[in-house]
Amino acid sequence: MNDLSLPRRNFLQAGAMALAVSASGRLWAQDQAAKREPKYGADTMPGGVVDQPLVFVSIAADGVVTIIAHRIEMGTGIRTSLPMVVADEMQADWTRVRIEQAEANEAKYGSQNVDGSRSIRHFLAPMRRVGAAMRQMLEAAAAAQWSVPLAEVRAVRHEVLHTPSGRRLGYGPLAASAMRQQVPAEPRLKDPKDFLYIGKGKVLAYDNHDIVSGQATYGIDVRLPGMLYAVIARPPVLGSTVAAFDAADALKVAGVLKVVKLESYPGAPLFHPLGGVAVIARNTWAALQGRAALKIEWTDSPHAGYASAAYRQSLSAAVRQPTGGKAARNDGNVYAALQAGDATRRVSAEYYLPHLAHVSMEAPAATALFKDGRCEVWAPVQAPQGTLENVAQHLGLKPEQVSVRMTLLGGGFGRKSKPDFAVEAALLAQQFPGQPVKVTWSREDDIRHDYLHTVSVERLESVLDAQGMPQAWLHRSAAPTITSTFVAGAKAVAPFEVGMSASNVPFRIPHVRVETAEVTAHARIGWFRSVSNIPHAFAVQSFVAELAHKAGRDHRDYLLDLLGPARKIDPAALGDNWNYSESPQLYPVDIGRMRGVVERATREAGWGRKLPARRGLGLALAYSFLSYVAVVLEVYVTPAGEVRVEKVDMAIDCGPQVNPERIRSQAEGGCIMGLSLALMGEISFKDGQTEQSNFHDFPVLRLNESPKQIRVHLVGNDFAVAPGGVGEPVVPPVAPALVNAIFAATGKRVRDLPVRDQLKA
Repeated sequence: MNDLSLPRRNFLQAGAMALAVSASGRLWAQDQAAKREPKYGADTMPGGVVDQPLVFVSIAADGVVTIIAHRIEMGTGIRTSLPMVVADEMQADWTRVRIEQAEANEAKYGSQNVDGSRSIRHFLAPMRRVGAAMRQMLEAAAAAQWSVPLAEVRAVRHEVLHTPSGRRLGYGPLAASAMRQQVPAEPRLKDPKDFLYIGKGKVLAYDNHDIVSGQATYGIDVRLPGMLYAVIARPPVLGSTVAAFDAADALKVAGVLKVVKLESYPGAPLFHPLGGVAVIARNTWAALQGRAALKIEWTDSPHAGYASAAYRQSLSAAVRQPTGGKAARNDGNVYAALQAGDATRRVSAEYYLPHLAHVSMEAPAATALFKDGRCEVWAPVQAPQGTLENVAQHLGLKPEQVSVRMTLLGGGFGRKSKPDFAVEAALLAQQFPGQPVKVTWSREDDIRHDYLHTVSVERLESVLDAQGMPQAWLHRSAAPTITSTFVAGAKAVAPFEVGMSASNVPFRIPHVRVETAEVTAHARIGWFRSVSNIPHAFAVQSFVAELAHKAGRDHRDYLLDLLGPARKIDPAALGDNWNYSESPQLYPVDIGRMRGVVERATREAGWGRKLPARRGLGLALAYSFLSYVAVVLEVYVTPAGEVRVEKVDMAIDCGPQVNPERIRSQAEGGCIMGLSLALMGEISFKDGQTEQSNFHDFPVLRLNESPKQIRVHLVGNDFAVAPGGVGEPVVPPVAPALVNAIFAATGKRVRDLPVRDQLKA
């Protein structure tokens, strides 16, 4: 990668660039999804939509095409996939394409936030248009130069061909004249059958060589001349602040230069830094030793009594209230139907999921330089523009006095949408003008001060008719809301949260009611890969399996009957309120596609085959982030109660498949993450403090614990439908498929996560 101490190359220098197409003023996105993308992702809660200009593309005199990647890479392949779309539409030779990372610039690029599985959803169509526009401008330039009709020329692999004469002109020689052509208002897109790269799975990730050879630059890798290094002692309990501290012993550590108190921001919005005491040194090791030598007194906090066991009891009590909670969906009369139903056919179950930590392999790290009244930040952030505005706010600068340069992210999963660690670096850099300061989080810092996935209790009740089908469906959910991170004291769950696999269940049931309880949050709640779909899908898909068992039916057949025949449903009819930025016309709930992934996954897994003792197959379906995913797990439970996942079959229908290799990779990674969380993941609290600190007590799946085989089956690939997400939809069905497989193998129903030692003798 380029030296990160240097600004991005100026592609407008004379002779360096012959052609640039910008959406700002000439070519704008036409699709409503791109126009209505939330300004900083879901951080707007909701709203704050902006017009999304297209990326810049340039062609140098030697024909090299440079495409600006305005969205950062964190393992999804998006830094390859979106430029690949542009290159395909403009008939560029991929070997002559260069990708340049954009810095944070909303005016030029629109939203650059990478979460919510939106990059392909929101930018497939705009990227296709910008590539197609450039292809047509190159063709027009060639036609003008040859004085031939435009219909006689066509772009082919980095050249424009005059079909009758066989004459050819390369993109480099044509670039200058192409720049003067009118940008097509409605670019002519390729027929998908003519794609060179899209959907072919033949383009390797652009960063592959640098990543595997250790040359790629992640946030932790940034090195600048004269750099200082800092670590921070943060409050052990949310809401506490520094009452007093003694830095004498810390300053005795060789290499420690200064100890600085950072102000705390105990109220929302909690994406501000937590505050504490920072140790600045000549290297990270010295800073860590200095921090260990600090003596700090912390103030009391209203969250000091937070304890997971007691809190779980309060959540359970909330979902058992006879009067219920706030209704997010209310079809028919659930309470009357439950009362009138046969008591022997009534089924109820309660499911529990604890807090979860992101533990991305790269813990947060950021570097900042404050000089001449400006601040420059290098960081692995998912929300670069939100980072820029937060840095400006905390330093008392104007946004134009701050620049944010995104490095590669060693994982994000939503944690790095919160820029607190970048703001910390900026605040410390302001105290050392002219010297860059890097803030490093240890793994213990990362786990103890994470924006955790919410803890949740889900209670479901149903009553079956004589044929074993549910007549009533009551779902009560109690979980601290993510809005508490943005609004002090918020207790009510937001519509988009309950709309994630809870209120939007598409089953054919006459009486449906979904309720939420108001509870207090005592930890920082943040975006997590698939968000509330995880607890809701776990409960819903586990409960469907329980109903099938009660009815004496095969689980797959029962699920398909619940879905009913192929049809399309208006999301509003299902309370699908989270999807506020998408068009319901583009994204109906498609039952046919749901059935398709269930049928494909079960067929590939050999559903219904006879298995040896203590082995079982488990099925689950999830519709999230506008994609359809079904998972079948085959498990073996040893006599000692150890769960071994033998085989996974995962079917995913995300609509258009831009980069099949990355879809499979995301599905495989999502499966491993989902299994890690379901089998072992738990963050618990005692006396307001996180009890876990590293991988020894918050483990992730090791190689020897991973499935022997994960098969990903791609379904659909229809460019006539709007694209869905990929990064997040693959996680929610994993946990319910796991516990359903455990039940099939042992007859024991697991309703609390993590599974961990529950089956051991």
